[in-house]
Amino acid sequence: MPQTTWVQPEIDLDLPTTPDEVGYGRQEVLRITKVTYRQLDHWTRQGIVVPSVRSASGYGSRRLYSFRDLVAIRVLKRLTDAGVSLQNLRRAVETLRRLGEPDLASTVLVTDGHTVYQCRSGDEVIDLLQGGQVVVAIAISAAVKELRSALPAPEATTPQPAVDLAEHRANRRRRSATPQAAPTPAANAG
Repeated sequence: MPQTTWVQPEIDLDLPTTPDEVGYGRQEVLRITKVTYRQLDHWTRQGIVVPSVRSASGYGSRRLYSFRDLVAIRVLKRLTDAGVSLQNLRRAVETLRRLGEPDLASTVLVTDGHTVYQCRSGDEVIDLLQGGQVVVAIAISAAVKELRSALPAPEATTPQPAVDLAEHRANRRRRSATPQAAPTPAANAG
C-alpha cells in the first residue's frame, strides 16, 4: 500500500507580506528552497510557479520571487520528492487556480505519490487530478463528537449489571439438562 504524504507549509497561514520592490533572486531561492536551477527554471517556464515580484522581461533581466513564492516552491519540491510526476504537478496547480486558490502557500495538500488532494477541512477533500472532484472524507473526530452528543448524560443512566458470559452458559446448560415433566393426557384433553 503506498504511503500517504501530507504536504503543508510548516508556518502559520498569516504569511508575511513584502513590499513590491523586495524579492528573492534565483541564487537565494535555490539556497533557501533546496531546488535545483533546472527545476526552478522549468517550473517557471511552464507557469507552475510564477515569480510574483518581478518576472523576466528579456535577456539579462532578473526574476524576483516573494516569500509566498518560496513557500509554493518548497511545496512543489516536497510533492516531487514524494513521487508526483511533473504532468500531475502541473494538473494539480492548474486545478487549484481554476478553483480560485490564490497560491500553494495557503493550502493543505495530500499525496500518495500519484494523486494530489487538497484538504479544505476535516470532511472536504478535493481530488486535484480529477478536475476538482470532491472525495468523501470521514472525519473520525466529528463522528466521535456526534456520538457523544447523542449519548444520555452519565447521571441520567442507571448502569446495568454486567452479565458473566460463562455463568450464563452454565445456567443454560443446567436448564437444558434438567428433564421437564411430561404433560399428562388428562391436562391436554381439556
